[in-house]
Amino acid sequence: MSDMQTLRFYVTPSHNCSYLSGRQAKTLFVDPQTLITTDTYSQLSELGFRRSGSHVYRPHCEECQACQSIRIPVDFFKPSKTQRRLINMNRDLTVIRKAPCMSREYFTLYRQYIDARHADGDMYPATPEQFHQFLIDGALDNSWFYEFRDPNDKLLCLAVTDHLHQSMSALYTFFDPDETRRSLGTYAILWQLQEASRRSMHYLYLGYWVKDCRKMRYKTAFKPMEMLIDGHWTHFRQESF
Repeated sequence: MSDMQTLRFYVTPSHNCSYLSGRQAKTLFVDPQTLITTDTYSQLSELGFRRSGSHVYRPHCEECQACQSIRIPVDFFKPSKTQRRLINMNRDLTVIRKAPCMSREYFTLYRQYIDARHADGDMYPATPEQFHQFLIDGALDNSWFYEFRDPNDKLLCLAVTDHLHQSMSALYTFFDPDETRRSLGTYAILWQLQEASRRSMHYLYLGYWVKDCRKMRYKTAFKPMEMLIDGHWTHFRQESF
């Protein structure tokens, strides 16, 4: 079991930024040999850290603060009119919770999603090894795969979620890229907010938001939003977007 006071951290050398073209970035990692418990990760999430497989990290760029940790206060979230319509549109979907695992069905959907949405990124091409390292390795005792299935039992979406103390963390979501009408990425977040409320959780963590990164703009649709600024979680006003 790890203790916050005994954790060791490492900083990577400069590397190409994953979010902003032409920028260099550094990342602060928790020692990958450390056993991360739900309690430890809950505290690290409060400090802006994020899990990716067995790696727990946060941006550590001295001259750039573009990457902002964000979370949604569950009790204060109110879906917009458009979001309410989306919830109603997807009421025919069944959500099933499963322990993290590898299956042909999961990987086929994951590969379709990466091919359609991220063929220009470092996640392409998708491989089973990548799937395992990213979505299964490092899973906590309370990490889950949420399957979203249509009335014909077809898997349309998979949301990977960590349940922490008093909060949930939306780790990653992938979905059928042909089901554009359903807006499955947005719906998965709305469903997780509802699930967090059912479980009396206080926050849903959405990872990082970068103002000038087009692929992250969808996160601003969930309001109110809190952002970690200078070590303090601060309400982020709508006009700031």
